[in-house]
Amino acid sequence: MSSPEAVYDAIREATSDVVVGNDDVLEGLTIALLTDGHVLLEGVPGVAKTTIANAFARALGLSYGRIQMTPDMVPADVSGTNVYQQATGEFQLRKGPVFSNVVVADEINRATPKTQSALLEAMEESTVTIEGETLRLPQPFMVVATQNPIEMEGVFELPEAQRDRFQLKYTVEVPGRADEREVLDRFDDAPGLDADAVPQVIEPEDVRTASEAVTDVFVADP
Repeated sequence: MSSPEAVYDAIREATSDVVVGNDDVLEGLTIALLTDGHVLLEGVPGVAKTTIANAFARALGLSYGRIQMTPDMVPADVSGTNVYQQATGEFQLRKGPVFSNVVVADEINRATPKTQSALLEAMEESTVTIEGETLRLPQPFMVVATQNPIEMEGVFELPEAQRDRFQLKYTVEVPGRADEREVLDRFDDAPGLDADAVPQVIEPEDVRTASEAVTDVFVADP
C-alpha cells in the first residue's frame, strides 16, 4: 500500500462508517498529508468537520491533538511552556497539543491573532520555539483548522498571510437528504458510533513511501 491512490482508498474505506458524503475532504486531507500541507475546513456547526479530521488521523494511526480555540487563550496554550517543579527546583518542559501528527485547531478564528500566530512557525517550519529553544515537531505533521463562516461577533478574521499557510480550503456543506438519511440510519443502528471506531489501516512506512512517490511526479512545462 505504497502508492498515494492506495493510501487514499484505504483511508476512505476505513472511515466510511463514520464519515458520510465527504470523500472530497478526505482526498484533500490525504493530498495535504503527503505534500506537507495544511487544510482549512469552513462550515456551520454540526457538519462533522472535527469528526472528519479525527477519523482521518485514526485511520493513519497518527497522534491527534485538538485545540479548542477561545479568545482567552495565549500562545503557550498551543505550543507549551516550561513549568517550575517545586520538588526538584528545576523547570520542566510541558509540551502543548501542537506536538501531534494531526493538530485540529477548532474554530481557529475565535482565538486572538497573537494566539493564532503560535501556529505559523509550526505550519511553515515544522518546529516550535519555546523560550529560545527550537524543537522539532513529530513527522508527518499537519494542521487542520476549522472555522464557522456565519459568526460575526467574538471572532478574529484570519489575515491573508495566515490563510496562505493553508494549502487547501474546503467548505463542508450541510448533508443532502440522502446523506442525512444515511447518517440517521447508521446512528440508529449504532448510537455510540464515532471516530474512535475507525481502525488503523495505514502504517507510517506507507505514508513515507507515498510521500516520496508524490515528489517523483513529473510535470511537463506546458
